[in-house]
Amino acid sequence: MDDKLSQPPPPEESTNAPATPSGMTRRTLLKRMGLGAGFVVVVAAGGVTWRAVDQGVFSPGTGPAYDPWRTDLTSRDPMRLVAAAILAANAHDSQPWAFRVAADRIDLYADTGRSIGAMDPLGREMYLSLGCALENLVLAARANGYAATVGLLPDTADPTHVARVDLAPGPVEASDLFAAIPSRHTNRASYRTDQAVAVALLDEMAGLADAPEASLGWLSTADAKSRFGQLTIDATSAIIADPEQARDDFAWYRQDWADIQRRRDGITMDAGGLGEVARVLVRLMPPSDQASMDKGWVDATRDRQVPTASAFGLVTVRDATDQAQRLLAGRLIQRVHLFATTKGLALQPLNQTFERADREAGRGLDAAFGRGLDQLTPQGWHGVTAFRVGYPTAAPALSPRRPVEAVVRA
Repeated sequence: MDDKLSQPPPPEESTNAPATPSGMTRRTLLKRMGLGAGFVVVVAAGGVTWRAVDQGVFSPGTGPAYDPWRTDLTSRDPMRLVAAAILAANAHDSQPWAFRVAADRIDLYADTGRSIGAMDPLGREMYLSLGCALENLVLAARANGYAATVGLLPDTADPTHVARVDLAPGPVEASDLFAAIPSRHTNRASYRTDQAVAVALLDEMAGLADAPEASLGWLSTADAKSRFGQLTIDATSAIIADPEQARDDFAWYRQDWADIQRRRDGITMDAGGLGEVARVLVRLMPPSDQASMDKGWVDATRDRQVPTASAFGLVTVRDATDQAQRLLAGRLIQRVHLFATTKGLALQPLNQTFERADREAGRGLDAAFGRGLDQLTPQGWHGVTAFRVGYPTAAPALSPRRPVEAVVRA
């Protein structure tokens, strides 16, 4: 899912004061950032630069790229169901979905042109993402007075046709999970280390599994957390050492404000889990190169994300190669994330180990990460994704989304 974001090194200090845009003085900038008047803001190679205005530094989560989060999802209109679906969790914010909409039916398709390449060589994350979108769609259907009947992989002649949802009049079944759709966001910041998630709450989340082919278990003991955490750190390092995976990962980073508003997808610096001061400083700087982003990803994984997890959730299926089971697992992931949102919990998918295991399988490499996952997985089950959970130290940021009109086929 949209599980990662690199953190480039902070900018060096400068003894030169930056020029300021109209309406924003240096003193105002420093006051907003909570810094002293002597703090130097930005230096780029070749001299001082200012990118606050054209980079949306002080207006994160605004503009057309973020408007879908503010759509009214309560209307007896099938297009509103799609509006809910596109707010689902998904890998690299690639949004690999397309829809056909009729008054009594919505069809969900995989948009294979939005594959994340070597990061997902077996299509696992694409189908998990589609399952997440399907869960949102069904929740929205029920909340808007539809009885939704779901058929998975309905067209054997078209492998991209992943689900058919037939709609009929039904009772209005608004739920807390539906209400949480616009509030659910991946939180990549540190989690609280002084407050563990209660076992009873973890059990309640595991109980959200409603299909016999998909399950949620917890890695919550010190040993299990240590083993999975180290696998995640090692897998992150292995990905950036693999030229193809590193290239395909970096291709989804969006650092330029105009690019974010135009593409309306990808991984942004605002959603990286940085503190406010660091976020502003990074956004003021010129775009970071791939090496800096790669290093920042490893550092964030090792120093911030893994050590502050209260527990790691492991989502498993009976057959990890079965696309229908991947869709079911995606629906479960989305359900769990929405439930966590209603309980004030933070959640972040951690897919690095699975991405390396898929790479091993696809290239015939030694299955080191595959074996590591197998050792943490109950017999008869196969892991397809994992996430960390805990209580937040900061609110998560919005991620960009393409509008409904861009994902509905004629």
